[in-house]
Amino acid sequence: MVSNHYYTHSVLRLLTALKMSYKAAKKRAEPYTKIVEELQGIRRETVELVRKAVTENWRAYVLVNHRSEGNAPLTMQVLNDQLRDAPT
Repeated sequence: MVSNHYYTHSVLRLLTALKMSYKAAKKRAEPYTKIVEELQGIRRETVELVRKAVTENWRAYVLVNHRSEGNAPLTMQVLNDQLRDAPT
């Protein structure tokens, strides 16, 4: 994280998986009722960045799109559960 008193928050956006077109990601995720692919690396990095932000007393905002894993609310629930677990 940047050591600067001017920064107070961090925003993370989980969108389309790397190297996947918008159209392909949309088709893969529809009808958005379940997680179609667990992106463990993205989850791990998101949890790590949120924890770092909190350590710096920053606010952390995570915006998840259905195209990332297939169902944004379920992805957010998993991230929430991982954040509540003890850091590894």
